[in-house]
Amino acid sequence: MRVHVLGCGDAFGSGGRNMSGYLVETEEKLFLLDCGPTSLLAMKRAGFNPSRLDAVFLTHLHGDHFGGLPFFFIDALYANPRPAPLHLAGPRGTEERVRELFHLMYGSPAAPRQIPPTSFHILEPDRTAHVQGIEIFPFRVPHQENVSLGLSITHEGKQIVYSGDSAWTEVFIRHAHGADLFLCECCFYHEDSSTHMSYHKIAQNLSLLQCKRLILTHMGEAMLARRSELPVETAADGMIIEL
Repeated sequence: MRVHVLGCGDAFGSGGRNMSGYLVETEEKLFLLDCGPTSLLAMKRAGFNPSRLDAVFLTHLHGDHFGGLPFFFIDALYANPRPAPLHLAGPRGTEERVRELFHLMYGSPAAPRQIPPTSFHILEPDRTAHVQGIEIFPFRVPHQENVSLGLSITHEGKQIVYSGDSAWTEVFIRHAHGADLFLCECCFYHEDSSTHMSYHKIAQNLSLLQCKRLILTHMGEAMLARRSELPVETAADGMIIEL
């Protein structure tokens, strides 16, 4: 299993980085964790045909995490037709927001645009789901009033935990335990926040995160300026993580 970091930046493009998108490549499947606006570009740059994509799993409905979907739809309609519907899973409201966004970007009042064949799945917190043979356990994380999810993905004997956007919560200790990879957002270096993580908070709990590999991502400018000094691994666009 490989994880291709298509984008590990924040909503502001700090450090000139692409927005959130993590492409998981297994022997049988190809799927995305989040789909920021730069995901299609980065996926093609990495040499992947988007028509191969089996599924997209969304943590929440902020633009830097789901705003790339209309570009995948346009690509499927006009450039790379898909052999089968795309499976798209996210919190409640995902289908309505995705259709609304596509119409806003590529439709018109006189001619509503339809997305290509897509199968939508609702991810309910603390309820295991199976999509395209991939096991997903979503859990709620503190980021906004609407539901934001962390995801624990199990496939082909490997487990990936992805924080999405979140402040620190002790639920990460439970889900990261024994995971092959924990992709953990870390927007800030020392700033306290009720919506995002800081490195100082992670450092306080580092010994409790008993995962096999921890990689910090979604970093702002202060974190990027210090990343070479830190005793933990940090993500970079184009990085390939072998599991």
